[in-house]
Amino acid sequence: MTLRLGLIGDNIGRSQSPRLHRLAGAQSGLEVTYDRLVPTDLGQDFETVFETARGGGYRGLNITYPYKERVVALVALRDPVLSAIGAVNTVLFEPGGPVGHNTDYTGFKAAYRRVRGDAPPGATLMIGTGGVGRAVAFGLADLGAPWLRLVDRDAAKAEALAADLGRAFPALEIETATHPTSAGRFAGIVNCTPVGMVGHSGTPLPRAAMAGAEWAFDAVYTPRDTEFLADAEASGLTVVSGWELFFHQGLDAWALFSGRPADPDRLRADLLAPEDTPAESAP
Repeated sequence: MTLRLGLIGDNIGRSQSPRLHRLAGAQSGLEVTYDRLVPTDLGQDFETVFETARGGGYRGLNITYPYKERVVALVALRDPVLSAIGAVNTVLFEPGGPVGHNTDYTGFKAAYRRVRGDAPPGATLMIGTGGVGRAVAFGLADLGAPWLRLVDRDAAKAEALAADLGRAFPALEIETATHPTSAGRFAGIVNCTPVGMVGHSGTPLPRAAMAGAEWAFDAVYTPRDTEFLADAEASGLTVVSGWELFFHQGLDAWALFSGRPADPDRLRADLLAPEDTPAESAP
């Protein structure tokens, strides 16, 4: 049996999602094909690429930057939480049509708990309110954050997320801003912008502004050790890496695509092994 999957996004040449799903398939004895679909490389808009995949024998797709919000109009959302989040990163092509899911939301919570256990996030500064930012913000609220400061250069995006969060979590204190400030009054600092990823070098927050915080999370995972996380670690903060989000959202997506759970310990070890070792093709 062959399971055909794909990823639609920009700047995904170094994505590890194809490897994760092929390794997960090897555990279950499934052959997996996983294609990188970049609209600009294909000379098509996002909607055309999506519809071509829908009719092209794919079981499903992962959706990444900058299309997680745009895809919502093309899928059914069966979970009211997903409707509130307003972003989708995983799509299943079902007989009745495409169905959207958000494993960034579930994956972030799992990544956070792996590092910080049951410790609540505390007041949190979150930079970036796009697709992954929306999922992470709802995850932070679920984890018990009492106060969020949402920062985005696009004030309307931050305000829209604040309104959606406010409806879902009436007790949550929320403020918005167009520029980050010192993290001194925040326990957590979160980067949900593409700043720091391959092709977008830099950091969204100077190291000096991290003083007084307790923990930091970066949604970027390529490279794994971003300048943002290096600065946070050097400042004494506990670090939750974007790789952990990548891993846990991938586990959840795999279960949706295949209907079969992966062995998380084995998959983690295989992913962390060099790509030219036998681990990738192990049965």
